[in-house]
Amino acid sequence: MLAGILFIVVQLIHPADILSSVNTGRWAIVHYLGVAMCFLGMLGVTGIYARQVEKAGWLGLAGYLLMSNFYALTLAFQFIEAFVSPPLAAESPIFVEGMLGIPSGNVGDINVGYLETIYSVTGGLYLLGGLLFGIATLRAGILSRWAAGLLAIGTLLPLPLSSLIHHPYDRILAVPVGLGLAWLGYSVWSKRREKA
Repeated sequence: MLAGILFIVVQLIHPADILSSVNTGRWAIVHYLGVAMCFLGMLGVTGIYARQVEKAGWLGLAGYLLMSNFYALTLAFQFIEAFVSPPLAAESPIFVEGMLGIPSGNVGDINVGYLETIYSVTGGLYLLGGLLFGIATLRAGILSRWAAGLLAIGTLLPLPLSSLIHHPYDRILAVPVGLGLAWLGYSVWSKRREKA
């Protein structure tokens, strides 16, 4: 539940991806919350998968592995943005500006190594993982079907809307996924209490 809620909060309060934001308190808070969100997300999808492992099948396993890897890679990016970018901004502002351009695909002339490619892979893990995990959860029929559908459909929202809504305004498209994850977390928690 907390990972889903933090996913929404982080998107809504994220400062602009510009160099002057990197050393602000808001930047620090957002990325500390992002680190927590990723850690809780890995635990959360593990709990959701564990609750339905017998009925989720190979589709559930694939979705779980993709979602877990999404959170693991995102955790690395959040860690860099929280703890590496602020001190590096004074030493190498051009490099930090290049890193800030990764989400929008505008790193400029800076060589950020494989970070741009890894970020793209993370996006693929998000889309495919959310879709497969949502469908598997829907098919398993143990947890809330509405929440599972919201997760599956929410992860696909950026595809048709990305040409209309550009970064950073595309952050709003994360709200349905955050709601779906929070709802699935609540579903795991409430179903467990019913059996007790």
